[in-house]
This record gives sequence, structure tokens and C-alpha cells, in this order.
Amino acid sequence: MTDSLQTTPTTELLTDDPTWWRQAAVYQIYPRSFADSNGDGIGDLPGITAKVPYLTALGVDAVWLSPFYPSALADGGYDVDDYRDVDPKIGTLAQFDEMITALHGAGIKVIVDLVPNHSSDRHVWFQEALAAPAGSPARARYIFRDGLGEDGELPPSDWTSIFGGPAWTRVADGQWYLHSFASEQPDWDWDNEEVRDDFLTTLRFWSDRGVDGFRVDVAHGLAKSLPEALPSKAELDALPKADGDHPVWDRDEVHEIYATWREVFDSYDPPRTAVAEAWVEPSRRARYASAEGLGQAFNFDLLEADFDATAFHDIITYNLKAADESGSSTTWVFSNHDVVRHPTRYGLPPLAGREIKQGAEWLLAGGDASEVDAERGLRRARAASLFMLGLPGSAYVYQGEELGLPEVGDIPESQRQDPAFFRNPGVDVGRDGCRVPLPWERTGESFGFGPGPAHLPQPTWFRDFSVEAEEGDPTSTLSLYRAALAARRELQTDETLTWEAVADTGAVAGAEPQVLHFSRPGGWHVVCNFGPTPVAMPTGEVLVASGPLGDAGEGPGNGADAVLPGETAVWLRA
Repeated sequence: MTDSLQTTPTTELLTDDPTWWRQAAVYQIYPRSFADSNGDGIGDLPGITAKVPYLTALGVDAVWLSPFYPSALADGGYDVDDYRDVDPKIGTLAQFDEMITALHGAGIKVIVDLVPNHSSDRHVWFQEALAAPAGSPARARYIFRDGLGEDGELPPSDWTSIFGGPAWTRVADGQWYLHSFASEQPDWDWDNEEVRDDFLTTLRFWSDRGVDGFRVDVAHGLAKSLPEALPSKAELDALPKADGDHPVWDRDEVHEIYATWREVFDSYDPPRTAVAEAWVEPSRRARYASAEGLGQAFNFDLLEADFDATAFHDIITYNLKAADESGSSTTWVFSNHDVVRHPTRYGLPPLAGREIKQGAEWLLAGGDASEVDAERGLRRARAASLFMLGLPGSAYVYQGEELGLPEVGDIPESQRQDPAFFRNPGVDVGRDGCRVPLPWERTGESFGFGPGPAHLPQPTWFRDFSVEAEEGDPTSTLSLYRAALAARRELQTDETLTWEAVADTGAVAGAEPQVLHFSRPGGWHVVCNFGPTPVAMPTGEVLVASGPLGDAGEGPGNGADAVLPGETAVWLRA
């Protein structure tokens, strides 16, 4: 980083520009695993508030909080008992307000997770449904059906849930309810006006408390149209999912729901924003990201891609074009609370299929750390992240990513918590490995996460990835992220990107396919060498590099003889 760039982010309150989210760097906090203030092993809101100086120094524009609502934790908080309260284990509404005040005071916006496809089975309305008779208004808020067979003893269909096992559960009077995920997560019926109105109340509740936006969980699942005679699982799986007419997923009618949400968002000044978690065909994302709908939608394409120049080029080109056509901005993400962390994915030996599948295969095989080339995985992750942070659009950073934290693959079965593991033994090992609480210090029972042990076991090597261990090291991943985020804030202007010809990169003969090079307005360039061998590097002022650079001899030169090592990225100013 040169002296001409800010090395620490501004603490001025972000402007009320309604487009603040278009190129924001958003830090995802999984509250239960971020920071524990009271020693009960679970992260909490006061813990987040205490770490605002850390987030400020990191240089993020916003935080996204995964669910903090009252919950039995059947699915890590995505089974919500009450959408307008805080889980007592995590804090109180007053502490939520204190956290918002602290974050806003540091110039950091706040996005909260909203889970509208399903509630918890402990939600007051589901408890009313269980106590009410078949056909009652209370049951009409959810999707209940009579069973098949002589006495209704068979489920309405043979569908399976996302977490494995049947998608229908029978209640005491013989009816069955649909749950696309765990049995503790009954699906709402979004044809019901009470359901629609209640969620509008929820949107206003959090917006009135100062929340700036919402991340919408399973955004493509709300609208359903189930025929009287349900298709079999095989028939359901064979139905196309890109025409808007699938009975369960990505129906066109879902956008009528989001149009009413947009009216609520736009009633605030500045308008509230939202981003859809919609695992849909790329061609179907635009409607979720429209100005009449949620405004933005996650694209997980880089998350699913190999560390490969051609794949990155094609994905970036497609998504920037799609964002331009929709009028939104795209999003970029490599890790989150649902997938194997990318330093581990990138360190695994090549397997058929995508990187995300490699991680799943590795976990199912026991998560043996000896199978991971940790040095190479981290080197690639640093390069990919620096390359991504230079792109136009929103960048999402998952907690611990800025530390280069790998996946914890060897959690004992007795200590696992994810329902996917228990419902799919031998098929799905679950997501606990990316949700292990953060290490803040080199020592302590939970490496500074809290005064006592953490709710998931932390390996001893976590100490080497702690904030304390990386804080003063200029070569650490934490220092890289801080430098990149400071430079990003200083350099960004508009949302254009220009691919530079590989020849302009000065790549050595035979190395061209492994190099990507683009420029941004203001004369700064991003170059990434995806291959294993060094290549010649363009001349210019080095702003940030993902690893050591070199020249024909030794040292970090960036003159005519400069070289960019393999699996390394750099930002330059021409």
C-alpha cells in the first residue's frame, strides 16, 4: 500500500445515498460463533458491539447478521420462533438497539437475515394450527394436507426435504404438514393474507429500529402451487425449474410478494434494501434483483467455480452483463455459513466437478487435513479474494475469511449440531465445520471467543489464525484484507470493468491462458495469475498484492523485469 492511499477506513457515517449497497463490502456475522460476551459458549449481540472497532479497522461498509431470533436451533437459528424479538441466549432488543447505534456510529450499515419460507414449529401460529381442527383458519397459514392410504397413514407424497428424510410430518389428528427443510420448519402458505400482512409488519418493525436492509433466505421458495394430486418425487424432480411454473420453486408469483415488500422498503428515507438468496437458474436471477422487487440477488457462481482463469472470466462477464440489464449490481462471494471455506476447497486435490462439491466429498471422507495442501489453498484463496474485491458490485466476506481460516473437518459426531448431518447420515456431514467460533487470541479456553468453552470445538491450530496472531503481521491474511478494503474504498468510482488483452499483461509465452487482467476507472488494474508458474507483470505502482512479488533476480520489484508468481493477484496503478 502506498502513502497516497488511505490505510485506515473512514469512520464517517455512510451517506444516505439509496445506492450505497451497489458496491458495498458486506461482512457476514454468524452471531452464535462471532464473539461471546458472557461465557455461555454462544456468541451474542454485546459481543458484536464490542468488536465494532475491529470491523471498523477491517474497513467493511455493512454487516449482515445471520438469524438472531428466538429459536430451538433445529437449523442454526433458521427455525424462527418469533420474527420480532431476539433470542435470550443472544441478547435483548435493547442490546440490538445498542449494537445498531454502535455500528451506525462507525459508518457501518446493518443487514439482517429474514426467513420467510418457513417458521419454527414453536411459532405461536404453528402451535395454534396444531390445536385447531383440519380446515381451520389457523391451519390455513401453513400447508396441511390429508394423507394417502385407507386411513391417511401415508404422506401426501413421497417428497424428501432438503435436509433428507420425508418432507411431510403427521400431526395428532392425522393430517400432514409440508416442510421443505427440517420437520421443525413448517412451510408457510403464502397464499394466506395473514401471512403476507404479518411479514410486512416484520419488515417495518426492523426498519423502524434502523435496519438498513434484509437478506432473504430461500427467496425462491415462498410461492407454491400444489395440485390436488401431487406429483411423485421423481416427477417433481423432472419438472423444469426455469419456466416459472414449478409447483414448489421459483414460481413467477413470488415476485408479486416482493413487489409489496418493495412498497415498504421505498416508504423509508433512504429506502431499505434487500438481497435474495435464490438458488435459481442464472437467467432467472434478474427478477429478484429488479428495482420493483428485492433489488439485488446473490450470485454464487464464483463460489461454485474451480480456481480457473477461464471459469472466472466467463462468470464475471456473464454476471456483469446480467446486472447491467437488470439495473442492479451483482454480488460476489466465496464462503458463507453453508459451504466449506474456500482456503480448504482450493487446497484439495483435483476432483471431477466443482470446487463446492470437492469440499463436500472431502468432508464425507472424514475431513482429513493431510489431504489438503493448506499452503496452496490459502495462497489461492488470497489471490481469488483480492481479485474479487477489485470487481464492481457487492463483495460479501464471511467471518473468519479475513483470517484465512480453513474448514474444521474433523468435528466428532457427538459434538455436531447441523440437522443435515443427523437426517442424512453418511450422505451429508453438515455445515458445522464452517461455523466453528472465531479465534480472537492465541490462548484461552476458546481462543478469546469468550470466557469459557465454545459451543463447537475449536482445533488447537486455531491459535495460529487468531486475530492476535495476525494483527501485527504485515504479511497476514488479515493485513491483506485490511489493505484491500481500504484501497477498494479509495479507488472505486463507477461500476465499469474493462478486460485487458492478455498480451497487455506481458505474460510469458505459453502462460497466457492462466492470466486475467482488467482495469477499472481511475487507472488502476487487477491482474491474477491462476497458474502455477510465474509470468511477466505490467509495470506500475503496486497497491496491494496477495503474496510476495519478484523480479528476474530477487525482491519485490515492479519494473520491467517484475514477475507475478503463480496463484497470486496484484492491484496496480498505471
